[in-house]
Formats: sequence, structure tokens, C-alpha cells
Amino acid sequence: MQARAFWTVSPGAGDLRAETLPPRAPDQALVRARASGVSRGTERLVFTGRVPENQWAAMRCPLQEGSFPFPVKYGYSAVGVVEEGPEALVGRRVFVLHPHQDLFLAPAAMCIPVPEEVPDHRAVLGANMETALNILWDAAALPGERALVIGAGVVGLLAAFLLARIPGMRVTVCDLDASRRAAAEALGASFCVPDDAPGEQELIVHASASAAGLRLALARAANEARILEASWFGAADVPLPLGETFHSRRLRLVSTQVGQVGGAMRGRRTHAERLCLALSLLAEPALDALIGPATRFEDLPRAMPALLGLAPAEGPAPLCPLVTYA
Repeated sequence: MQARAFWTVSPGAGDLRAETLPPRAPDQALVRARASGVSRGTERLVFTGRVPENQWAAMRCPLQEGSFPFPVKYGYSAVGVVEEGPEALVGRRVFVLHPHQDLFLAPAAMCIPVPEEVPDHRAVLGANMETALNILWDAAALPGERALVIGAGVVGLLAAFLLARIPGMRVTVCDLDASRRAAAEALGASFCVPDDAPGEQELIVHASASAAGLRLALARAANEARILEASWFGAADVPLPLGETFHSRRLRLVSTQVGQVGGAMRGRRTHAERLCLALSLLAEPALDALIGPATRFEDLPRAMPALLGLAPAEGPAPLCPLVTYA
């Protein structure tokens, strides 16, 4: 069984490499990819070789091959159809935390069936929705709160989408890129640029991966507000004004990441159950605003720099670039 996979081979460069798959083990599934998603923030760090050495182990994705910094086969948003494997999975569409590859073997336990009402292109958001879901579990969001999401990337917008469905929650998405307004409003939130960000926010999700964004979060927080840090800064140092009114207003700066189930649900939901729930939450057609443009797998080495914002691209910056395999 011959397959091809996308590998990052040096800073800013990738190619497609052929490989021969080993015989399938009884507990594995053979999956033919139909779509995969590019996680722009994380994959930009990998593609440019900026994963800190002390985070190489933590940053490994479940079915990664190779080692940081290069060469490495990286990615975690694949959707495909099971061609061989346990009877319960054969013929079913599944989401797998697998790099960009046209045919692959994966543990059957990692192949999560995609609900019928969720199309392939939207199912690639599964890992990002899982992150957004975990943010809400860590945030313990309350009905009626004022919430500010700083950073209108995929994770920020998905967090806003979930927050906007809590009764009485007033959600504002803030970003430097005003072209993200339409996506935010389609998901039920209002939009602003940083200079117009509202104050006295009781819950803030920071997802801009910038020091300026986190400083804005501190400046707009209400007394005893919770600030959820959802960004990944890689090797960057982040200077913050933790003097001023940080202590007098009793602000809480809380880290959130997907490696562990959010505190409110830890011990109550497994990682697989969380991912199943995340996939079910992708049934809303409005989430199509986050997907695209579509790039053929064969063209990915040439297209990846532009998809990650490292080379000029036509139109506004993409949210979740889509890779197609048909």
C-alpha cells in the first residue's frame, strides 16, 4: 500500500514524500483521506522551525513522524473513510488526529465517527472545536456574563460561537483584521477593533498569540474577571503589566490547553468523549464561514507558505485552509 504525506523539511519548505504502509494490525484502521485542515497558528510554528526545544515532546501530535525541528510530518485534522479495519468502522467517515496524508493507518480507537449532518469540509474543524470546548470548560462561563474574545482566528471564533449560545451572554470578538467582522457576526457575536474594545468584561478569552492582545485583555477586564489564555507563544517572551491594577482588581489569568480535559469535566469525560462532542457541535452551517480556501493535496508544498501567512496571498488571510484529496 503506497501513500504520500506532507513533510516540512526545512524552514518554510515542505514536500510530498512517498511511503509504503506496513501490514495493518488488528487494532488499526486503514483510512483514505477526503479532507484535512491546516491549523495556521500551530503549523506556522512547525513550518518555520520555531517550536522551542524544551517543548518538542509536548508539541508532538499523536501520529506525527520525524522529529522537531526537521524533517517532520505534522498535522492533526484529517477526515477520511475507513477502507479496512474493525467491522463497526469499515465504510464510515472518521476524524483522526493525523498529519496531511492521502492514505494512512491509525489506531481504531482514534478514529472518531463523523456525524452524518457534518460534511467533510466542516469536520476538519474537529480539533479546533475540541480546543474551544475545553476553553469553555476551563472558563466555567455563566449566563448573562459580558465576554470578550481577543483574536478572531479559528479557535477564538469557535469559542465565541459556543459562548454566544449561553443564555444572556453578550459576546464581542476583537481583532486587528476588520475583515473578520462577517465571520464573527455570522456566529452570533459582535465585532470590534482593539481601540473600540469594551471594558468591564467579566470573561475574556485571549487567542491572538500577541503580547499586545494579552495586555488589552488585562486593560478591559472587570473586577475579579477571568482571563483565559488560549494562545501558544512558542519561544516568545511576553512582557505584561502585572503591576498597575492587576492585584487590586483581583484578576485571574488562567492557562487553557487541550492536552488535559478542562477542570470542570476532568474525570467525567474522556478525551474521546470530548472529541465526539466537539464533532457533534459542528452541525451548524454558519461554521462554513471559517473554512477555506481549498487546496489540492498535490499543491500543498507550493501553497503552504501563503496559507500560513508567510508569503503573499490573494484576498484576506484564511481562517482554516482546507486540503482536499479527491
